[in-house]
Amino acid sequence: MTTADKLGLRTDELPAALLAGVEQRWQGLLEHCDSGQFREQGEWYSRFIGSPRRGELLQAFACSPALFEICARHPDWLPSLEANGLLENSIAPHSWREELRAACVNCATAEELAQILRQFRNRHWLRIVWRDLNRLAEMEETVADLSNLAEACVDVALDFLHRQLCEERGEPQSKAGHPQQLVVIAMGKLGAGELNLSSDIDLIFTYPEPGNTVGAARSVDNQEFFIRLGQRLIKALDTRTADGFVFRVDMRLRPYGQSGPLVISFDALEEYYQDQGRDWERYALIKARCIAGDRVAGEQLLDQLRPFVYRRYLDFSAIESLREMKAMIQREVLRRQLQDNIKLGAGGIREIEFIAQCFQLIRGGREPALQALELQTILGELARQQYLPGEVVAELHDAYRFLRNTEHGIQAARDQQTQQLPSEDDERCALALAMGFDGDWAAFESELSAHRSRVSRCFANVIAPAETEHENPRLSHDRWRTMLDDLQLDSVRETLEEAGFDAAEEAARLLVALLKGASVQRMQGRGRDRLYALLPLLLEDLGGVSAPTATLLRLIPLIEAVLRRTAYLVLLIENPGARGRLVELCDASPWIARQLAGHPVLLDELLDARSLYSVPEQSAMESELRQQLLRIESDDLEAQMEALRYFRLAHVLRVAASEATDSLPLMKVSDYLTAIAEVVLAAVLDIAWQNLVDKHGSPAPAGDDRRHFLVLGYGKLGGIELSYGSDLDLVFLHDLPANAMTDGARPVDAGSFFTRLGQRIIHILTATTRLGDLYEVDMRLRPSGNSGLLVSSFTAFSEYQHKQAWTWEHQALVRVRAVAGDDVLAKKFAKLRQQILCIPRAQDELVSEVIAMRQKMRDHLLSGVNKSAEFDLKQGEGGIVDIEFMVQYAVLAWSHQHPPLTHYTDNIRILESLNNNGLISSADTQALIDAYKAFRSQAHRLSLQEQKGRIAITALGAERKNVSRLWQQLMLST
Repeated sequence: MTTADKLGLRTDELPAALLAGVEQRWQGLLEHCDSGQFREQGEWYSRFIGSPRRGELLQAFACSPALFEICARHPDWLPSLEANGLLENSIAPHSWREELRAACVNCATAEELAQILRQFRNRHWLRIVWRDLNRLAEMEETVADLSNLAEACVDVALDFLHRQLCEERGEPQSKAGHPQQLVVIAMGKLGAGELNLSSDIDLIFTYPEPGNTVGAARSVDNQEFFIRLGQRLIKALDTRTADGFVFRVDMRLRPYGQSGPLVISFDALEEYYQDQGRDWERYALIKARCIAGDRVAGEQLLDQLRPFVYRRYLDFSAIESLREMKAMIQREVLRRQLQDNIKLGAGGIREIEFIAQCFQLIRGGREPALQALELQTILGELARQQYLPGEVVAELHDAYRFLRNTEHGIQAARDQQTQQLPSEDDERCALALAMGFDGDWAAFESELSAHRSRVSRCFANVIAPAETEHENPRLSHDRWRTMLDDLQLDSVRETLEEAGFDAAEEAARLLVALLKGASVQRMQGRGRDRLYALLPLLLEDLGGVSAPTATLLRLIPLIEAVLRRTAYLVLLIENPGARGRLVELCDASPWIARQLAGHPVLLDELLDARSLYSVPEQSAMESELRQQLLRIESDDLEAQMEALRYFRLAHVLRVAASEATDSLPLMKVSDYLTAIAEVVLAAVLDIAWQNLVDKHGSPAPAGDDRRHFLVLGYGKLGGIELSYGSDLDLVFLHDLPANAMTDGARPVDAGSFFTRLGQRIIHILTATTRLGDLYEVDMRLRPSGNSGLLVSSFTAFSEYQHKQAWTWEHQALVRVRAVAGDDVLAKKFAKLRQQILCIPRAQDELVSEVIAMRQKMRDHLLSGVNKSAEFDLKQGEGGIVDIEFMVQYAVLAWSHQHPPLTHYTDNIRILESLNNNGLISSADTQALIDAYKAFRSQAHRLSLQEQKGRIAITALGAERKNVSRLWQQLMLST
């Protein structure tokens, strides 16, 4: 009987190129089993080849001679894996350590440990390859299993070797007497949990604190102890024995590389990265993860190193380094002829990793979700946050899986560390079989080429070469460079005059003062180079605006603000569109210029004109902020506050940019500014509520999921008329009994709970952080003003409004509405507001009190104003407040007869309601609306120009006259 007969192999089961090899391996395995102690296993193999799972064994033996060799050396391993269900099923992450620890229970020597580790590795390598080649496990499970395998080996080996070395040299302790352990940081693929079948493991060893060992005859320094421990750990894993090796260990990523000490302390490690860390070390730390030793200390260390890896701002300074790295990759492919290398070659794994890494380094400091370790998680975030089109990310996902599976197919063949496509026909046939192409190399190669082509296309579009970024035929850089090299006041003035700068002498003085100032003189070489690369571009752009010198004056504070954070200079160098929009907006508005100078992080908003000049609806803003906050740990209040502040700054900038370029009308400006405030308030309430509930539990009765808390917005917020510098007039209400208790571990009464809630809301809104505050808050409109309770019960508020409130407080109710909080309580408040506003009032007394309050306000707020030369848009006679007081008077006077007057809180819709109810003529209504819009539009423009809300006494005369006429008619003739 032939070997083929024994195997029962049919020619349709495997490609012809692989038949002989599989037959030979099968014969050798059976002969080995028959000749020794493995007859029982031989019978298992014979039964298995006749079972429905026959195809799995043929696939594994055909595609992986290395797997067969393990089976030949250890015929019992595959049967035992099958008997335990491990060929068909996944292994839980925690089970790897448990199994290996159990195997090491009776281990007494380093030699025994080495043998156990190697057999553990090889047995599981057999299982992982079997499952991978037969697609019983997806690629993601394969890389996770390999990473879990490596992590278990490192961790268990370290535990054993630490105990052993402590017996010899004593236990390492800090100077304060705290026990010390080695911390093992995994880098690269192990750090990311993405090992391949033959990966090295890149490690860094460190320890928390200096000190000495105690408990042995001779004490040694902690560093000496841990260096010896590290050497033993490397030997346990890396040394090749009769059982092979566990994992090759690469320590070259440690500080100072191979010339540096094997182990250093946390302080020394941090000092190194702070003082000497290079760009490539930032890249390496993206995937750093503590895998063994003192894990708590290790995670704390990585948290401390995170600012080195991820800048808190958008790090466009990384572009230069990434561009250099990309060029190096491309040169290496050509030089080393790596076209057949599916990792390093064009369109290979490394290019996908580079694409993800670019976004991580540039945006990871601002987007914590991009700090994830796993490449596929990062790709998903790039699609979700729309940094890359969804279809591109889908192509990268597919290509990555295909390439990683190909890598595993290559490495499974010989258990060799290679990503080179095979050149021999039988090896190509085996790889094509492993990849599901029935051994058809041409079909496999076509699919591989398609994936690599798509990756190459995306790679080419990421970080464009410098020369293509800066192409602009309008630029005449030579004259600017000559001017900057000379920097004499007269020559600078002459050059600016030739370029069409108005007030060239003033512009020259500003420029020379900037460049000869101490801040610029102190700049390091690279920073100065970036500044001098930007200025010619900026000066050329300034030549195209209406007032170059004034705009330069507005830009200089921004330039000074970023001299020590030159990534922003790179942002403007690299992005002509953003630079042009910066100049345009600073030309249009000094207010916008000051916002950008105060918060350079907002320069990111200039990158995309579509979002800069497009303000989203409130629901979209709510979704955006919710997503941003979901990426932050719920107990990280500082990060939440920073996210809120950036959100508000960015969206207010979009509104201002849209208004400054006349793409957003006045009424929409106020609508959007009010919507931004409402979105922020809702989020602040959520954060403050969750914080207190975590501490004290909920004050609501069991089964009641209401919050029973309401935020009221008065004034401009209530009237949907916020402007850029508006503060928030707020009042807080609750509707639970004050003595109700919260249900948490540290209960407090409801009164205290809601007071603390109000305090926390105000703190989140007003605390000054790196990005400033959110809003100024005015709580003086609450019952009894500053002497009243911070949070009123609904009952107390109702009694106050019915019995104690002044007329001006009822006037304020005209422009109040619920802006955040409990919907049920909001409806109760709306009903109460209508009741109060509909109370019948004596007309003579009402008009007298309204006029008196108006005069008191005007006398107080217009003192010192030259009324013969200037008109104050808000407080002047016939201005905004006169319209507001007329509206408030009308609502208080007539709502008892016309309840619809209470439906709205904004002046324009109340005016329309007065007309609809026959109380003011259509002509008079339109005159007041037109005047109100004109005054507010002028006030908005002055705000963007950072000017006081006053105009020439001759301006808007018709509008003022109409308002004064109607004031006389409505208020003084009553």
